[in-house]
Amino acid sequence: MSMIKKLFTLFRGTAHEAGQTVIDANAIKILDQEMRDAGTQLAKSRDELTKLMAQSKLAQGKLDARAGKMAELGRYIEGALGKGNQALALDVAGKLAPLETEQKTEAAAKESLDRSIVTLKDTIKKTELRLNGMRTQIDQVKATEAVQRAQAAIAQRHAGTNSQMTSALDSLARIQSRQAEQAARIEAAEELESESGDGDLNKRLAAAGLLTKGGDAQAVLARFTQPRQLGHDPVTVHVLPAPDRVQK
Repeated sequence: MSMIKKLFTLFRGTAHEAGQTVIDANAIKILDQEMRDAGTQLAKSRDELTKLMAQSKLAQGKLDARAGKMAELGRYIEGALGKGNQALALDVAGKLAPLETEQKTEAAAKESLDRSIVTLKDTIKKTELRLNGMRTQIDQVKATEAVQRAQAAIAQRHAGTNSQMTSALDSLARIQSRQAEQAARIEAAEELESESGDGDLNKRLAAAGLLTKGGDAQAVLARFTQPRQLGHDPVTVHVLPAPDRVQK
């Protein structure tokens, strides 16, 4: 039983949490509906006030009419007594007595009705002020909600942009690193090739001015012009005549 009770408690807690999540997600809609319900109740209160005020007006009319009748009967009683007609005065007093009772009862009811009207008027006024204040606050809440949604969207887009920028920078760094590694490999290969062959020696001879490129026109021309510059005739090559053939 204890396990079942705990599971039931867990279910209630989960349901409450889920319900609270739904409520929080739709808080503005719920608030708007509650305000509409409050507005409907306020309209009903105004209707009720109108009815009460109408009833008070009608009650006052009855009291005024009865008061007039009572004043008339009072004058009749005074007239009868003035003429010494005690019996007539008593008959008229019999008519006045119930009217006075009704007048007192309805006057008390009218006073109670008027107090209710005053209370209801005060309640309606306070409710209207509260609703107006709440509407102002709700407008502010909606404006803040709209601004925060816009800010959240901008922040989300900015975060996505930063993520893409970071990814692009990482890709660029990897490419640059790979290119640097490739360049280092090529340079190392060239150094190995120079050290294993005549490349390094040729470089040093060329740097010392001792290595002349073959087939260079300037070098060929220099060989022909150098003897003249030293004051000697160029070397003459004598061609010997061919020996006579031996006659048999």
